[in-house]
Amino acid sequence: MSAILTILLLILSNIFMTLAWYGHLKLSEMGVSSGWPLWLVIIFSWGIALFEYSLQVPANRIGYMGNGGPFSLIQLKVIQEVISLSVFTIVAMCLFKGESFHWNHYLSFALLIAAVYFAFK
Repeated sequence: MSAILTILLLILSNIFMTLAWYGHLKLSEMGVSSGWPLWLVIIFSWGIALFEYSLQVPANRIGYMGNGGPFSLIQLKVIQEVISLSVFTIVAMCLFKGESFHWNHYLSFALLIAAVYFAFK
């Protein structure tokens, strides 16, 4: 159960992380934040990132083998990176319609799957 909870928390935290890192670009594109000074964009992103950290830290504590979880530190990091790139891809495709996938992106994902396989081997 802690593995599922860890993965769910990591997915949610990465949604917030992606919105904190790239959401302001969409807001600017829409004209919402185009006049904001950089310091305000940073504070706005930090506000979103607070939710990311509020989910990421418990996910790592719950999932880490040293705290009774099922994953080693390296496994946690590999899981987090795959989730991060997967969430980013979905958000980019939904929010930024001009972004498209090419053969090298598909190859990158195949290599990520291989990385997960070898991390758990």
